[in-house]
Amino acid sequence: MMPIESATVVERESNAGGHRVRGLSVLRHQLSRYGLGAGTTYPYGVPMNRAHLEFCASDEWKDALMQWIIPYALNGTDLGADVLEVGPGPGLVTDILRQHVPRLTVIELDDVLADQLSARLADTNVDVIHGDATAMPFEDGRFSGAVSFTMLHHVPSAALQDRLFAEVARVLAPAACFVASDSMGSDELAAFHEDDVYNPIDPASVEARMHTAGFAQVDVRANEFGWAATAVRP
Repeated sequence: MMPIESATVVERESNAGGHRVRGLSVLRHQLSRYGLGAGTTYPYGVPMNRAHLEFCASDEWKDALMQWIIPYALNGTDLGADVLEVGPGPGLVTDILRQHVPRLTVIELDDVLADQLSARLADTNVDVIHGDATAMPFEDGRFSGAVSFTMLHHVPSAALQDRLFAEVARVLAPAACFVASDSMGSDELAAFHEDDVYNPIDPASVEARMHTAGFAQVDVRANEFGWAATAVRP
């Protein structure tokens, strides 16, 4: 199984056929469809280079999310009826999740992405909040579940990642689950993130860091491509 971003990047880099030679015109079409444009401000430095952002709005990435990443990470977890997604970016995970939960709130640091996602998903079951996930504007115990898919490596320091974990714990209801997944660190992914933020998490550190953030039961699974964790709020 190839559940995480790195598997897709490796496939693109090693395949001399259709996946690698998609053409910038196709990717720009995807970028336009998801409303991604210029003018973004970056509180923590540039989180994604242009090629990376284009890939995260592509059909190739959406297929990887649907086939591998989301099923591997969720692994049957019940998120409840009022779910938080941290760091939706262009919103491909959001598009998939919102079909399966009654209410979805997403918090996005990038102002342009947040505005465009809000416009695209107006009058749906999704609330888009432009905000910082290390200091969220939600009351304690608000959400029945939370997720973060392949974005934690864009948080530029371990201290900020830990603040994000603690904030997720704060806004979850008792017994609610936080499901997080990300890629394993690699030279290939470091090159893919040239000139943007790349701070991969060692999955061996996740259990202890989640406990420190306020979670009780923590289950971490990993393979050569990536990791997924389910942490339960006490």
